[in-house]
Amino acid sequence: MLPIRDTVRPTSFPIITWLFIALNAVVFLYEISLPSVELNALIMTFGLIPGQLELSEPLKLLQNPLFPLTFLTHMFMHGGWLHFLSNMWILFIFGDNVEDRMGSIRFLAFYLLSGFIGALIQAYMYPNSFLPAIGASGAIAGVLGAYWVLFPKAKVITLIPLIFVPWFIEIPAVFYLGIWLVTQIYFGISSLPSSGVMGGVAWWAHIGGFVFGLLFHRLFLPQPSKIFPTVSG
Repeated sequence: MLPIRDTVRPTSFPIITWLFIALNAVVFLYEISLPSVELNALIMTFGLIPGQLELSEPLKLLQNPLFPLTFLTHMFMHGGWLHFLSNMWILFIFGDNVEDRMGSIRFLAFYLLSGFIGALIQAYMYPNSFLPAIGASGAIAGVLGAYWVLFPKAKVITLIPLIFVPWFIEIPAVFYLGIWLVTQIYFGISSLPSSGVMGGVAWWAHIGGFVFGLLFHRLFLPQPSKIFPTVSG
């Protein structure tokens, strides 16, 4: 199933959503311009490597400031065209509405914090892994978690590929995102170190980001102004 668009129209231009898409595009185009050796070095330097973080002894992070910086830098790198395009397409569909509801500055903080929490959960689940994790998926998952609560009546126009004729259907967003979450949890559990299977997808970053967005998105919503009654003299 390929999501085409949602049925909710924002009331303001999503400047931060487009800014993140542009930044990711610039970084990705730079990545694919590099020879493979230089690209691997870039990923090993700016990707998030849980085994380097030593989360059990956080003070060691101060010995190399680059390691904590990778909580940010890994969000703007991708491992191929499919990884990049799928992430940016999902951000394009769902990010504008969440930004519209939060406001651009609050959305900026929410997005980055979602990515940080997702990466932290991924690192916690694989503390001894030296495989670099890259991608905006954790941050985007936070956006999906917020969207699930903020737009319960929204629908997603989805393409169901058939042999001869494409079929477009409207699926409730809560159902679409619910299936997505169940899938992430299933593969996340299947890829735990104890299962003996190590995948190439940061499933727990997705789960962590989504749960953060689901539970804490209200902290980033504009607070209603309080108007107190007055007496004119």
